[in-house]
Amino acid sequence: MRIMTYVFLVTGFVLLIKGADFFVEASSSVARMLRVPSIIIGLTIVAFGTSAPELAVSTTASLAGNNDIAVGNVIGSNIFNLLVVLGACGVVHTFRVRLRWDFIASVLAGAILFFMIFRDLFLSRAEAFILLGLFVTFMVLTVRDALINRVQAEEETEIMPLPRCVVYIVGGLVAIVCGGDLVVDSASEIALAFGLSQTLVGLTVVALGTSLPELVTSIVASRKGENGLALGNVIGSNIFNILMVLAMSAAVKPITVNFFTVIDAVCLVVFSLITLILCRSRERLSRMEGLIMLGMYAAYLVYICIR
Repeated sequence: MRIMTYVFLVTGFVLLIKGADFFVEASSSVARMLRVPSIIIGLTIVAFGTSAPELAVSTTASLAGNNDIAVGNVIGSNIFNLLVVLGACGVVHTFRVRLRWDFIASVLAGAILFFMIFRDLFLSRAEAFILLGLFVTFMVLTVRDALINRVQAEEETEIMPLPRCVVYIVGGLVAIVCGGDLVVDSASEIALAFGLSQTLVGLTVVALGTSLPELVTSIVASRKGENGLALGNVIGSNIFNILMVLAMSAAVKPITVNFFTVIDAVCLVVFSLITLILCRSRERLSRMEGLIMLGMYAAYLVYICIR
């Protein structure tokens, strides 16, 4: 195995961490500039940016006829976001949670996807346009929410200049996406060199790779005290993944799924409800609750590997 593979792996992680640092700093500055809660920025700018890998993977897979990858990538990434991203935030630092209507919207999005594919194991172009319509509705409600809550946002004296914000956001996002690609490619090569199957690598390394932007961005945001940004990133990404990423993939080419995908959709809804209960219990995620969520994801990984 080439030494450069390990160099690319380390370089990828450096790009991810520094890119997320710049991305979060600029995004929170934009929230203060617009005088809106940081969770609104997390639900829109940050969520859209960190969902870019899922959009690329699912659309490409759909065009190539790899339906299981297109749907599995979205459902797997959403489960990872809920259990690993939020769970890791709770383990690293006590994560204060203020649940809003958008979390319920993310649960409903998962439930709607389940009913669509459970009926005939098929996601049609008409159903795709329904999902896209729901996405437009979600964005309108989010913008309306931002305008209503604008006067309630706290003013800050230190705000990054707009040109620098744009550079940091674009540059940070490019670093996050490029860093994720480097990590996935190099980690896959290392795993295959150690004899792991391509299927197992796909279920673990590649699934982790497309969710690395959400993971790193949310942890960095949480450590900076931007809990709203971190939570909004997870919720927004999950909604984007179903209502936009998967919908666009099905609109380009209708998707046929298998029964295991339906089971994964059920798992997504169940995990969403469990996360909702944990978050509502004391309006925070403790280290123990974070470990429970990580444990649930480990159990899910065992299940998908042996089924």
